[in-house]
Amino acid sequence: MHDIRAIRETPDPYIKGWDSRGLSGAALVAQITDLDAKLRVAQTAWQTAQAERNEASKKIGAAKAAKDEAEAQRLMAQVEALKTKLETESEAERAAAQALSDLLAGLANIPAPDVPVGKDEHDNVEVRRWGEPFAIAKPKDHTDLGEGLGLLDFEAAARMSGSRFVVLKGELARLERALGQFMLDFQTRENGYTEISPPLLVNDAAAYGTDKLPKFADDLFRTTDGRWLIPTAEVPLTSLVMGQIVASEELPLRYTALTACFRSEAGASGKDTRGMIRQHQFYKVELVSITAPEKSEEEHERMVSCAEAVLKRLELPFRTMLLCTGDMGFGAKKTFDLEVWLPSEDRYREISSCSNCGDFQARRMDARTKAAGEKGTRFVHTLNGSGLAVGRTLVALMENYQDEDGRIAIPQALHPYLPGMTHIGGKPA
Repeated sequence: MHDIRAIRETPDPYIKGWDSRGLSGAALVAQITDLDAKLRVAQTAWQTAQAERNEASKKIGAAKAAKDEAEAQRLMAQVEALKTKLETESEAERAAAQALSDLLAGLANIPAPDVPVGKDEHDNVEVRRWGEPFAIAKPKDHTDLGEGLGLLDFEAAARMSGSRFVVLKGELARLERALGQFMLDFQTRENGYTEISPPLLVNDAAAYGTDKLPKFADDLFRTTDGRWLIPTAEVPLTSLVMGQIVASEELPLRYTALTACFRSEAGASGKDTRGMIRQHQFYKVELVSITAPEKSEEEHERMVSCAEAVLKRLELPFRTMLLCTGDMGFGAKKTFDLEVWLPSEDRYREISSCSNCGDFQARRMDARTKAAGEKGTRFVHTLNGSGLAVGRTLVALMENYQDEDGRIAIPQALHPYLPGMTHIGGKPA
């Protein structure tokens, strides 16, 4: 959500920001200020009518005390007329407020000043690169590797659930579980995140507050009782501060969770239809930070380094990308993507996205902070990132650690979670 007062008083950053996202900033600001003016006119009209009604009501008693029945009747008729006017003005105010709220709710966050302007992923900027791509002569993709080992079954998943699902078996299921546990342990034990086991179903308020509604309703799965399956643990983790005033002394709050995530992939027709890259259900370790406004940029860099460290421990080559305005998510003001090397595709693919949302989500969910001894409150800043997407990390491990016999070596960092195993498809050590 956006600050209507800021748009009214300093419109230029909003015009420039929405222009950089491919929208007509000037037209949007004009529409917003017009609706805002109509809302304020309606509010003033209602307040004026209410004051007139209150004044007339007071005079009725005085008229009756003076035995001036004619004046009392006139005043009573005036009060009745003002009652109707109040209802009319109240409806006008409600309609104007709803129209303004609906417009603002559908508008993306304003990019930070240092975000590169661009149209799509081709305009993203590489920040750094770590590791050298593995030298594999004829790499197989993860689908062929998993099916060759008899540990991936897309056909069984399709029979019971349809497309974009998979069944993992045996050692590969164990490897997925080990990956999630390793990531969760790493973020809690070494990076200071508090582990949360959140609900996987949320209400409209939580989905709206984390900017998933109304714009992305088609990308979510909804239950018959009106709740939503979470597309990411960002939703329940960030919603822990929904409607709350957090003491400034308690910030930053850092949360992490390993959960299943559910996405309809409504806009992904024809994209990554083979394999595990884009699934309706997958596991992910999410990172969420709640910070004071002046600390969010520093916290963003820290979150990115926490996600990068997982890939370094797993010795997977990756690069860090600063997303341009045209490729950045709806609620983000600045985003770094981590892209891991996939030998079968001979390119880097996204495995983590870490975003600073500023106060965009906090305004929608009314999450504030207050320092001891101060009267006023401020909106917190919220950040979220993957630390990491477990399924895509599994894909990267399978492809980068494959050998010519189709086996998959297990990285050293995972050995404590898979005792006695050195390979998937190999014999115990």
